[in-house]
Amino acid sequence: MINNFLIISCIGKDDKLGLRINKDFFTLNLDQKKNNNDYLSLKINDFLKTHKAELDENFTVIVNQGPGSFSSIRIALAIAKGIKISKNVILCGYKNSELSKFDLKSIEKLLNENLTEKNLIKPVYLS
Repeated sequence: MINNFLIISCIGKDDKLGLRINKDFFTLNLDQKKNNNDYLSLKINDFLKTHKAELDENFTVIVNQGPGSFSSIRIALAIAKGIKISKNVILCGYKNSELSKFDLKSIEKLLNENLTEKNLIKPVYLS
C-alpha cells in the first residue's frame, strides 16, 4: 500500500498537485497562465517543504500521463523522473480517464485497483 505520495496532474487544464503525508491530504491548484518547468518545479519544491515531506524510497510520485498538452505532460514527467533519480522514490503514472475526481478517495481507489503503472517510459539519452 502506498502511504505517502505526491500526485502531479499537469495536462494543460485544471492542473493540480496533491500530497499525502501521514494520512493528511493537501492539494494545490496551479496557475494555468504559467506553464513552464521552472514554475512547476518551484511549486512542487515549495509544496513539499511547506508540508515537511521527506522523500525517500518509501515515498511515491504519481504523474498524470494524459491525454493532454504535450508540453505540460512532458515537463511533469521530466520533473517526476528527476525526483525519482535524485531521491530514489517510487514512480508511477496514470491516465487522466482513470481518476474521476482529484480527491483522496478517488486517488486511493486508483491506487487500490492497481491502475498505476510502474516503470514509466525509460528515456535513452544521446551523448
